[in-house]
Amino acid sequence: MTRAENSVIIVDEVVMNKIYIVRGEKVMLDRDLAELYQIETKYLKRQVKRNIERFPDDFMMELTAEEVEVSRCQIGTLKQGENIKYLPYAFTEQGVAMLSSVLNSAKAIQVNIQIIRIFTRIRKMLLDNTEIRLAIEKPEKKTDNNTKNIEVVFRYMDELIDKKESVKPRKQIGYKLPKK
Repeated sequence: MTRAENSVIIVDEVVMNKIYIVRGEKVMLDRDLAELYQIETKYLKRQVKRNIERFPDDFMMELTAEEVEVSRCQIGTLKQGENIKYLPYAFTEQGVAMLSSVLNSAKAIQVNIQIIRIFTRIRKMLLDNTEIRLAIEKPEKKTDNNTKNIEVVFRYMDELIDKKESVKPRKQIGYKLPKK
């Protein structure tokens, strides 16, 4: 097989739809990864448990029963009323990368490469959006300062007008000429 034939093609949108935010982290769930690798979830979990030292807390987390319950509504993990035997694992970008060393198959490596590229693209999009937002806020701050300056000028003008109106006419000093 050539390298092109050996490569795995998964539509990016499929992978992107399997990335969730849990505890403020972008993660993928064990069952979704197993589906992408075309292996059983229990095999993936077994390999992770055998190599648990490779998966610190910032690489992988086990969801709580409460988080699983919430995820049912958000991502349709289980039908209401069904029980889950084991709590799912959620893998961060680094955890997904580590999976390629634990799952020793060419398919797992190819899928991991694609997933990491998608995570990188998402990070880049978020960074680009942040830069755009900052670029928009920069002129906004300038206009805010200009608005404040204009308000100060108008306030001084109002004070001057009030002062001019409140000044009583002064009595003239000097010689008075007879009226003609």
